[in-house]
Amino acid sequence: MDAAWCARSNHVVAGNMTRVYRAECPVPVKRAVMVQNWENLVYLHWAYEPEQVQSLLPEGLLVDTFGGNAYVGLIPFQMRGIGVPHLPAVPYLGTFPEVNVRTYVIRHGIPGVWFFSLDINRILPTLVARTTYSLPYCFGQVSHGVQQLGKTSVVETLVQRRWPQKMDASTELRVEVGNKIDAPSDFEHFLSARWGLYSQTLRKKIRYAPVSHEPWPLHSANALHVDDSLVQAAGLPAPTGEVHALFSPGVSVRVGLPSTKFVE
Repeated sequence: MDAAWCARSNHVVAGNMTRVYRAECPVPVKRAVMVQNWENLVYLHWAYEPEQVQSLLPEGLLVDTFGGNAYVGLIPFQMRGIGVPHLPAVPYLGTFPEVNVRTYVIRHGIPGVWFFSLDINRILPTLVARTTYSLPYCFGQVSHGVQQLGKTSVVETLVQRRWPQKMDASTELRVEVGNKIDAPSDFEHFLSARWGLYSQTLRKKIRYAPVSHEPWPLHSANALHVDDSLVQAAGLPAPTGEVHALFSPGVSVRVGLPSTKFVE
């Protein structure tokens, strides 16, 4: 029950049906099956009509909205030190860049993340994640790093997908890191503070895996260059309108066992 209560507590429904988004999970994952570090994250988000996103979700998941809009995110970061609690991190295979395309969903009052794709440059973790967590990991050429240009930090990301989709799916990003945000807004919490992820098994069952970590340290950011086809490869129209950009130096994460018991 801890994970479910933690997730539900992220959204407090007031009398006027306005949700309040919390920066931290009130109940940490006690029985983690994995620990890992997520570093140098860039959040790029675009607003979509809820119906456009809902049409791509499995039955039983409802797209989450803010201000009447659904949001689709393009999130590059460095995964580092994947391992089992109390044991050394997995060398080489446990550290790699990742770029995911995602949106935000609710099931039975429990909010979470739904991934359309997750691109990495390690084939074995790709196959393991597809098997154990039913997540749509993809393999290809992926790089992600921070360049220091004088006093300015610029994050550069490249993706060229090779498997499993044969269609062209790539991204090229340059994002300038801004100042630390001392008091993130509800909207910024909506885009970042998510305490679990949803996936669908081959038997069409919805599973939920809880995650916990310290509150995200967020910075403003400026998208200098975005040339992307990963979002369209997920089946969505090409993004239009203003992109909302954020950056975080990262957090240490505990991931719980995926289960159907909280979401059936």
